Amino acid sequence: MGHDVRDEYKYTKDHEWVGASGDERSIGVTAYAVEQLGDITLVNIEVKPGDAVTAGASFGTVESVKTLSDLFAPVTGKVIKVNTDLEQKPELVNEDPYGKAWMITVAVERGEEDLLTADAYRSFLSGL
Repeated sequence: MGHDVRDEYKYTKDHEWVGASGDERSIGVTAYAVEQLGDITLVNIEVKPGDAVTAGASFGTVESVKTLSDLFAPVTGKVIKVNTDLEQKPELVNEDPYGKAWMITVAVERGEEDLLTADAYRSFLSGL
């Protein structure tokens, strides 16, 4: 089964992606996560710019018609930006999980060494 996994990102086993731009890392949920969740009805990001996030700790939740899921920070660092558009338009996560539906941007302190490459994430998905 072919999932939309993009080579330019790193991934977690919790189905978050991490995209690099200079020292900042944008974070969102993968297409696989979106497939599992179904139609997303609410995105609740519980951090604001200036807050610290810790790798593996929840920074918010995503609610869909099927379930409520935690969003886990893939890295440790300081929040630079939060995508407030998702509060009004949670459907962006379904429509464009790797683009308009980025969730937070973080200045990374540590944790990147634990991320999966695109190929490693594809292998992980094939075993699910």
